[in-house]
Amino acid sequence: MHDLAEVTIRSIPVSEMDNNVYLITAKATGAQVLIDAADDAAGILRLLADGAEDARVPAKLALIVTTHSHWDHVRALADIVRATGARTAAGREDIGDIPVPTDVPLSDGDVGEFEGFSLEAIALRGHTPGSIALAYRDPDGPAHLFTGDSLFPGGLGNTGGDAARFESLYNDVVERIFDRFGDDTVVHPGHGKSTTLGAERPSLPEWRSRGW
Repeated sequence: MHDLAEVTIRSIPVSEMDNNVYLITAKATGAQVLIDAADDAAGILRLLADGAEDARVPAKLALIVTTHSHWDHVRALADIVRATGARTAAGREDIGDIPVPTDVPLSDGDVGEFEGFSLEAIALRGHTPGSIALAYRDPDGPAHLFTGDSLFPGGLGNTGGDAARFESLYNDVVERIFDRFGDDTVVHPGHGKSTTLGAERPSLPEWRSRGW
């Protein structure tokens, strides 16, 4: 868990794919945002309950954000929507491939204002057409990026060997992530362990030359 000044960030791994499910909870207001209801609805409901303990008032799930439309990131989405009544959000170009209606289509630069924090959507086109990252800017520390399957420790997300898709994703990651955020920025990927931009930045030329 990341216990920050105004929010906590909790996560659990789920499924045979080791997907990360993230929960941001505002300490002062109880507002919560869930990122990628990937699988294991019961585990996600326990995560919501654990996050509620971080707030000084009763918690409420305000939004479920799906970083991209791939099946392994949405398997518990319908169950969590039914259980909580929360609204859903996803990148505009991926909405048609998500098997649950999307209430809030997201475009690059959209900012969601919640009670106690805000999140910015960053389009990272290439893994899927509508893949997004979410940026939380901690007022007292480094930014936190939730990058789905677009940026991992050691490289970019899978672009199927398609040179155009790789070029698109690489350019978006460089221009919208590495050029805009500092080296202390924490990267929370859709699978596996977190990293920082500083740890990954020296590898950018290698990623470009290898094409994945």
